[in-house]
Amino acid sequence: MNEEMMTEEERLTTVGDERESGDRGNGVFYVHTLGCQMNVHDSERIAGVLEQAGYVPATEEQYLTHDIDLIVMNTCAVRENAAERMYGTIGLWAKMKRERPNLQIAIGGCMAQLDREKIAHKAPWVDAVFGTKNIESLPRLLEQARMTGEPQVDINNDFKHFPSDLPVDRASRVSDWVAISVGCNNTCTFCIVPTTRGKEHDRRPGDILAEIRQCVDDGAKEVTLLGQNVNSFGYGHGDRYAFSKLLRACGTIDGLERVRFTSPHPAAFTDDVIAAMAETPNVMHQLHFPLQSGSDRILRAMRRSYRTSKFMTILGRIREAMPDAQISTDIIVGFPGETEEDFQQTLDIVRQARFSSAFTFIYSPRPGTPAAEMEQIPYEVSLDRLNRLVALQEEITAEELAKFEGRDVEVLITGSTGKKDADTHRYTGRERTGQLVHIGVPDGCETPSIGDVVTVTVTHAGRHNLIADPDLAAGQTYAIRH
Repeated sequence: MNEEMMTEEERLTTVGDERESGDRGNGVFYVHTLGCQMNVHDSERIAGVLEQAGYVPATEEQYLTHDIDLIVMNTCAVRENAAERMYGTIGLWAKMKRERPNLQIAIGGCMAQLDREKIAHKAPWVDAVFGTKNIESLPRLLEQARMTGEPQVDINNDFKHFPSDLPVDRASRVSDWVAISVGCNNTCTFCIVPTTRGKEHDRRPGDILAEIRQCVDDGAKEVTLLGQNVNSFGYGHGDRYAFSKLLRACGTIDGLERVRFTSPHPAAFTDDVIAAMAETPNVMHQLHFPLQSGSDRILRAMRRSYRTSKFMTILGRIREAMPDAQISTDIIVGFPGETEEDFQQTLDIVRQARFSSAFTFIYSPRPGTPAAEMEQIPYEVSLDRLNRLVALQEEITAEELAKFEGRDVEVLITGSTGKKDADTHRYTGRERTGQLVHIGVPDGCETPSIGDVVTVTVTHAGRHNLIADPDLAAGQTYAIRH
């Protein structure tokens, strides 16, 4: 069969025949991440495993010029558009593979866990498919694919060990992710996570604290504790106070300046956790608190184990203990059966709660979840509701950010914004409650480095961040702590 007569799939399938057996070139790799913070941290573990096996992370120039030997996608399955993005990107990578026949492509993460056979069938040019529970198998799968010229699929359904036991290449030297648990025991009708991540498994507190201490020894000043439901940490072992104990223990670690966590479940957000946040100096008053809907009827259909009255009561306790707390949320619109009245109840709760920001989504049916079998809301209706919700939240966010104007804040520097115009170069980071701050350095003042803490006066609020261009002559503040 000549090349002109071959189908696209047949042409790509023959690519493996052109490789030299066992040749991985220079082993230059790039990891492309979709989805949540847990995925971002898993990608750090993927990079660590590959580097231990002798692979080398790509520079930006190598990635842009496609001068790489391996490209890995760490996928998300929470929403349908994430799956669409995955297949769209894999299609683009097929062209790269035609140009570089020895390029290997690997797909991991939640979509790989969920759709392993479909990926291998729809994209035969993919060399390896691996799941959330077997990151460590990736180098072996890649070697087998090089030797055999055949795609390799390996998905573990059983939990064997924590990804935290694997090598890691952290993306930041000052702000680190630390997983305290994996999986979820909740049964929300819209959520695919229990299928892709499995039941909740908690790490030993001593192991978590040891990892945090190592992060600090390596230069980190801030850690974020990760879990699908961080505040149910320890429940499986019969200790309902384990998470608040962990937060307080973080307060005893020398050199650890900031502790954050995500994401808690409102039903398990108890007074001891609130007290630990308020009383532990290095635990930041920042909280992501997922509402999902302001309608009790919809919360019941979602199988969320709280109602709006409980949510607002807990929110009130948090703000009583920490008046400066910045609280964000998740909200789904267009959940099956949602009426305009249900949606108006969501808007009412948003007005009362005054979240600092909100991640808002149109409901996306995920195969195998109970909600996917319910009667769906027309997309046009859901989109209209989303637009109205976003407009309301944008108004609230702007009003809440404006309250920072004229206030001195401590910003942990994590990078630079680059030059926005000929005269402006700003440094960027987050203040203690999590708001993003862009800082202009006054004339004649020392410029900050990554990891420095800058105390600075906020001069004005943007739409989603704060700007600090202090005027020292006017008595405004700019001071660096190394």
